[in-house]
Amino acid sequence: MNLLRIAIVLALAPPLLAAEVPYPSTYQVPASTPVLIRDATVLVGDGSKLESADVLLRDGRISAVAVDLAAPADARVVEGKGKVLTPGLIDVHSHLGVYASPGMMSHQDGNEMTAPTTPNVWAEHSLNPNDPGFDSARAGGVTSMQILPGSANLIGGRGITVKNVPATTYQAMKFPGAPYGLKMACGENPKRVYGTKGAAPMTNMGNVAGYRKAFLDAQEYVRAQDEFTRKLVAWESNDKKDRGERPTPPKTDLALDTLAGVLRGEILVHNHCYRADEMATMLDLASEFGFRITAFHHGVEAYKIADLLASKGTCAALWADWWGFKMEALDGIQENLAFVDAAKDSCAIVHSDSPEGIQRLNQEAAKAMAHGNRAGLAITPEQAIRWLTANAAKAIGVADQVGTIEVGKQADVVLWNGDPFSVYAKAEQVWIDGALRFDRNDRNSWHQADVMLGMRKEVTP
Repeated sequence: MNLLRIAIVLALAPPLLAAEVPYPSTYQVPASTPVLIRDATVLVGDGSKLESADVLLRDGRISAVAVDLAAPADARVVEGKGKVLTPGLIDVHSHLGVYASPGMMSHQDGNEMTAPTTPNVWAEHSLNPNDPGFDSARAGGVTSMQILPGSANLIGGRGITVKNVPATTYQAMKFPGAPYGLKMACGENPKRVYGTKGAAPMTNMGNVAGYRKAFLDAQEYVRAQDEFTRKLVAWESNDKKDRGERPTPPKTDLALDTLAGVLRGEILVHNHCYRADEMATMLDLASEFGFRITAFHHGVEAYKIADLLASKGTCAALWADWWGFKMEALDGIQENLAFVDAAKDSCAIVHSDSPEGIQRLNQEAAKAMAHGNRAGLAITPEQAIRWLTANAAKAIGVADQVGTIEVGKQADVVLWNGDPFSVYAKAEQVWIDGALRFDRNDRNSWHQADVMLGMRKEVTP
């Protein structure tokens, strides 16, 4: 046996779990005319601002950002003077499509409440792309979103990141190359759903026991997969006459496949959790099993552990001012998001978890900014826009593609009629991969979902 050869092959061998990804994206960047947006105030998304800047979109990408760019002969020029250009907004917590409108029982596809841990289910297999909420969100400047399962289960299943484009299939919306997310939930929801049935979990300690059991099983699964890989590589490295029978792979388990993806760092954990002490417990759980929680969602007490979250590289996706609707959501404050943002190396995000809230994420961020400023934090628009763009892109693993207005990134941008943090702000034009997907002044650009056909387009988004 050639040990050196085995070592090299092992080092280069991809994990079995990443060999093939089923249900691949079929999203295609459409052909589009180059666009020069001229003389706009640009909130870059990285904390900086450009005045009177020009931005050129070409071939689906941001091609140039500068002052006084010459307009290419084939470009459509859009006047941006007096307006504000931002990256496309990203909602990291949406249930559009899995709880599609109209809200009928037959559209309740977000919670697989048949067992407390269901990592085997994928939100994309519930996603109805005909939800008119996608159109309304686009009119609010939302160009990408992560769609998650609900929070009834300790481990609710995989989430999916999509481009907010009209499509007949979810695959045609699926953000190419975006990693999967895993929805987890702590606190009241799982123990209420199952405890009231006399089943586990019934308590918070039952919750944690449920997570630990699931990840212990996943560790064994990973060890079996790795052992098979080692045996397979050794078998392939031996001379044919000496190597015997080919090793048999372990049986594939859909639930453990997902958790193994978490342990391997391929799937990002998004954890519904309200209380500071419970978030700290979940961070310890992650340390016990060697994975990272990418973001806590809802986190009304995140301000109590802002430094801890920043030190762990964990984002906090939050509402501006919604709490008190149940005991675990009791101790919120209006400055929550601003205080989280103030911690060094923090990652604060505004999320919606709502088909209405997603239409005005900019105004939710404006409220959080105002509360922070009243607390003396002096938050600027160029700083606050990160909560909806760069930080959100980081949390769902697509920061190298979207979230800031930089040359080479995907041309997902929004032109606002003025300050996007004003109550009077409206997204005038929305481009996704350089293609104009919404123009407030051109009703022909407004997509209508099938369920809305026959309704008057005069209803302004």
